[in-house]
Amino acid sequence: MEDKTNVMRLLEQQGIAYTPHTYPHGKEAVDAETVAGLIGVEPERVFKTLVTRGGGGFYVFVLPGSASLDLKKAARAAGVKSVEMIHVSEINKVTGYIRGGCSPVGMKKLYPTCIEESAILWDTILVSAGRIGAQVEVNAEDLARACGAAFADLIAE
Repeated sequence: MEDKTNVMRLLEQQGIAYTPHTYPHGKEAVDAETVAGLIGVEPERVFKTLVTRGGGGFYVFVLPGSASLDLKKAARAAGVKSVEMIHVSEINKVTGYIRGGCSPVGMKKLYPTCIEESAILWDTILVSAGRIGAQVEVNAEDLARACGAAFADLIAE
């Protein structure tokens, strides 16, 4: 990959191994299943990054792309009474990223972050490299270290 993203630079600064992946795209975000097909990995390994608001702050949750975030479990994991998804129009202001290119690594601020516990079942998972069309494949525990994340059960049944 010719041009590295800030996510890649930050992982390198922390000595975290990753494999970059790119895929063809338009201007719109594509879902995890499509990304998995384009890259050639199991869809369950492609994780999305969701940003919520609650208890006076922002919280980041990383879960498989096909899964839905259970807001009650998320609030419990964050240690607040409740959380709600931020509006799409707020993503760039809060994170510095755009919809479809939001990564848990390298946001404008280091927000409390939780990764779905099933991530540790895989040798590596994929998350956005900070822009549409780019992913980084990384060990989940290394990813947690990179963004100060905890693991929790986050998926809606």
